[in-house]
Formats: sequence, structure tokens, C-alpha cells
Amino acid sequence: MQSNTSAQNQQTLKGNIELSGVGLHTGSEVNMTLKPANPGFGIRFQRVDLPEKPIVKADVDYVVDTSRGTTIEHNGARVSTIEHLLSAFVGLGIDNVLVELDGPEIPIMDGSAIQFIEAIERVGIQEQEAKRVVYTIDTNIHFYDPVKNVDMLAVPASNYQITTLIDFNSPILGTQHAQMKQLSDFKSEIAPCRTFCFLHELEYLLQHDLIKGGDLSNAIVVVDKPVTEEELARLATVFNKPTIEVKHEGILNNIQMHFPNEPSRHKLLDVVGDLALIGYSINAHIIASRPGHASNVEFARKIKAYIKKNKHLSDIPHYDPNQPAIYDITAIEKALPHKYPFLLVDKIIELSDKHVVGIKNVTFNEHFFQGHFPGNPVMPGVLQIEAMAQVGGILGLNNYTDPENYDTYFLKIDKVKFKQKVVPGDTLILKLELLSPIRRGICEMRGTAYVGNKIATEAELVAQIIRKDKK
Repeated sequence: MQSNTSAQNQQTLKGNIELSGVGLHTGSEVNMTLKPANPGFGIRFQRVDLPEKPIVKADVDYVVDTSRGTTIEHNGARVSTIEHLLSAFVGLGIDNVLVELDGPEIPIMDGSAIQFIEAIERVGIQEQEAKRVVYTIDTNIHFYDPVKNVDMLAVPASNYQITTLIDFNSPILGTQHAQMKQLSDFKSEIAPCRTFCFLHELEYLLQHDLIKGGDLSNAIVVVDKPVTEEELARLATVFNKPTIEVKHEGILNNIQMHFPNEPSRHKLLDVVGDLALIGYSINAHIIASRPGHASNVEFARKIKAYIKKNKHLSDIPHYDPNQPAIYDITAIEKALPHKYPFLLVDKIIELSDKHVVGIKNVTFNEHFFQGHFPGNPVMPGVLQIEAMAQVGGILGLNNYTDPENYDTYFLKIDKVKFKQKVVPGDTLILKLELLSPIRRGICEMRGTAYVGNKIATEAELVAQIIRKDKK
């Protein structure tokens, strides 16, 4: 597996986007605001209607239900039917967004992703000064569910492409396949394709009050059995329509298909959205036979596990001084309470929700060299650890929507190893990675300091993030 940081910069929104609609399953009106976010923030959902306004990251680790869409939950924030919005973000190359909701479900809109796409394009997309890391899969990754007969395969490829095949043993749909050869095709070829279900599924869902927001304007209903006039009249009452018909192609109410294979294209849309939960951009050809949300999520888990297991092969940060910093020294001074001569970070060159890379240029003019081994200047190990901690502070605070209101404090330093001297003229590359998700403000990190491609210092750090007004 290879990582590629030179393909493209990360992107966010140019401004806020406000959308409203009903949730497909809850039937409740939901107000949603999409907000720009910092590099490395990722996609996160915030339930602003709940106490403490909890946030859940779009990550496969937080999936709790795939029965009628994909649902995530963390810290009390539960959000359902996220896959269509996530597919829109992927299709437009959006990396960092905060999604604020006043309800438990993403609005279903017309059952596709096109209205999200159009809303984002009206506001615009902002390129950020941070490289997007894309992992290129270099071996086949296979998932098979013998019970559901679902087969999913990731094959090495130079870009991200998907092929889906569906076969519902239905004379109406038959066997269909769809393909997306590059993400630039998503908007026109995939995004307008609406969700669908069979009439027998619809009747079950209606009987159990499971699609309170369902409407013939936000789903295609495939009629897979003979329907009496009485049944059509009952459905017309349920959907508040004067009449309901079944005409050509066995589609309820004669809804026109956007494409002859619209159902298989919508399945591809779902794959795009669900695989966004891997948390990493990837280059691979995904071949999905009879996919569904449960299998998509399990496949995402498998790909994420593969990346986490193998990413150490390309873990040594590459520092190109010609590339713009994500945070320069001015931005770092605003983010951290430290000031000269105790500010020991010059720039931040990588930042995600799980890791950060900072740069410290070690010069002979450092104030500590005057008294530390005069004539044989060596950067004190404790200051290397302090530099790590300051870089880690940037990582911890980036996980908050209002980082300027928080400070970080040491709780513990462990497993410290000094492997080589750091002397004037060295460029210290400081990488910090979260060992576990931040809980109750406790931030556990692994720190590694490199000079070139050699490790100078290692340590595990624990810090606490405390709101300034609660000290």
C-alpha cells in the first residue's frame, strides 16, 4: 500500500449551507446546516438539539445500525440515513465539513444526492492549504457474505472507481449493473439516482410505521406482484394522492426513471457514501455484487483495518519546505498559549483528526544552547518532548469547533526513548498520533521525532484539554 499526498489539496465549503426536509424513517422535519471546517477535521455530525450538542464523526467505528440505511452514534449523538449526503461530499471531493442537525436523521430530499450536490455548488468549494492523503490499495481485498450472497472486492487501480451489480430475481428489474470510472462522473451519472424499494417491502414498512417520511416523490417503488384497485386506493390514501397507478415497467404511479438502470446506479451511490466511512481517501476499483448497507459497512471495516495495519510502511513524514504550511507561526501563536522563547514549533505541515506533523528548525541561536553543553550544543531531551506536546496540542484542539476557548495540560509522559542527538542545523519533524479517541478531554498520543528519516525521540503523552472558563 502506498500513500500519495501530492494528488490534491483538501477541500471544504466556501460558506454555510442551510437545508430542510423530512427524515425518511422518522417523518420529522429536520433543519441541517453544513459548515466549513479546518483541514484534517473530516466529516462530523453535531446534534444541536441535544444537551451539550454532541458530535459524532463519520467513521465506520461508530456505525450502530444498517437495517434501513446507515446510522452512526457516539457520545450520545445518533444520526441516521447519512449515506446520500456522504456520497455527495465524496463526489465533489469535500474533505472537511461540520453538519449541524436539529434532529436524528438527514433529510431524505428526493431520495438521491443531487440536491445536496446542487446546494454545495451554489455556495462553492474552498481549496485548503493541506494535502489530501490518498491510499493506493496494492493488493486485492475481498469480502463475502454467504448468507446474503454479497461479494465485494477492492482491486488495485490508479484512481477511485466502482462497479455495482444487482440481481433481485425480479422480472421488473432483472439483472443490472452500473459503473463510475472516475469521481468526476458522479454528479451527472450517479447523484440523481433515487432510492428504491419493492411494493411488498413498502407494505411491511407502512404496517410497522417505519417510513413516516416516505413519499412517492422521494423513492421509486417497484411493483413486483399483482395489485388490486383496493390496494391502490389504500396506498393513495397513505401517500395523500388523488390516485395511484401502475403502468409501464411495473413502477408505482408511473414515475419516470432517470436512467434505465437507475436502481443499480443508486446502489453505487450507496456504496460511495458508505465507503466514505473508511475515513481515508483511496485509489481502488471496487466491484460490488448485490451490495447493501450492512455489507458495505463490513467491507469498509475491512479496508480500514488493512490501511491501519499497513500505513506504517509510509508513515515517515515527508517535509517539503516548498509546500505551504497548514499553520504558519502566526496561526500557531494564536492557537497555543506558548510564546517566545518557549514556543517550540515553527509550522504544521499535516493535520487530520487522528494525527499531526509539525516542524521545529533547530538553530544555534536557540536560547537554551547558551547553557546546555556549551561548546557541544545538543537540544535538551525535555525540550524535544515539550515540542512534541505543543504539536500534540494543535491536534487535540483541532477536534473542537472552538479551539480558542481551550488549553491543554500534561498528565503523563511514558515510554520515552532518545535515540540520537538533535543539534543545531537539524530540522526536527514531529509526528503525533492519537492512541484512542479523545474522551472527556483526555488526549492520549504517540509522539515520534525524526531528523530526516531517522527517529530521534519517541514518547507516549497524555494531556487534558480544559475549557478556559472552567479552570
